[in-house]
Amino acid sequence: MRIKGTFLDEISHDIPHQNWGREEWEKDFGYMKKAGIDTVILIRAGYGKWQTFPSNVLTSQEGAYRPPVDLVRMFLELAGKFGMDFYFGLYDSGKYWTDGKFRKEVDINKEFIDEVWKNYGKMPAFKGWYVSQEISRKTGQIIDLYAGLAKHCKDVSDGLPVLISPYIDGIKNVSQYITDTTKSNGITLKQHEADWSEIFDGIKGAVDIVAFQDGHVDYDDLTGFLQINKSLADQFGLECWTNSETFDRDMPIKFLPIKWEKLRLKLEMAAKAGIENAITFEFSHFMSPQSAYLQAGHLYNRYMEYLDQLKSKNNGVHKAGYSI
Repeated sequence: MRIKGTFLDEISHDIPHQNWGREEWEKDFGYMKKAGIDTVILIRAGYGKWQTFPSNVLTSQEGAYRPPVDLVRMFLELAGKFGMDFYFGLYDSGKYWTDGKFRKEVDINKEFIDEVWKNYGKMPAFKGWYVSQEISRKTGQIIDLYAGLAKHCKDVSDGLPVLISPYIDGIKNVSQYITDTTKSNGITLKQHEADWSEIFDGIKGAVDIVAFQDGHVDYDDLTGFLQINKSLADQFGLECWTNSETFDRDMPIKFLPIKWEKLRLKLEMAAKAGIENAITFEFSHFMSPQSAYLQAGHLYNRYMEYLDQLKSKNNGVHKAGYSI
């Protein structure tokens, strides 16, 4: 199992900004490429009043602040230079859909999607979309929100794929604003399966790829949830990836790069469940040699050693006359 993609966390509300310019980002894309990453996903193009490019829609309707740099264009240019696919993450109001105003969230995003495709749709690296509203359970009109936004993305872009990355309501699903790392009870496998069977049934044909976050459940339970995710995705015709988080949820400091042993264990569990592709949240903070966190560079070194081991193992099998 290899990490083939990463989110780009430029509009965040719980992770410190690294204040990179084009030079730092270009260097980071080089590190990603060296590690075998071929897909980058903008986590969200706007959150509340913050935005990654000067959007007329967000500025006029949400009073969004004008950014000093067009990050979307820069990311698309860098993705093109390094031969990567770019997935565009939508706008998250941080309020409408969480307050039950799902229609308002959808309406703003549809105008935003039209604007984005007009501005950037002809750039060669633009290969897909990411619906950035994250859920773990069937909440309100979330099925209609996912299906409506995904369908609009596909309609304007002649069918480019749409990705979602939900989470699992496990024992580690606790607020980042408290020091607790677990809660007393998490969702059961049975209830998770029932919830997502209904959600997948409602979004099939609109959403193409699901990549569940893997950090909210106990390690002992993870394989079971991954197997259900893969089985349900297959049943409803979605491609199933894993979002193998490269930050650690097991300590009260929110959030630091994960221990390599934990990341490797999660990747092995995903492979055991039959999942072939892994993405991560996220390379630049938690795995990059130039991250603000010193231990992120060490995680990169351990991962690169792991890739070398896989390469040597595969070469050995080829020399023995077996197919991979």
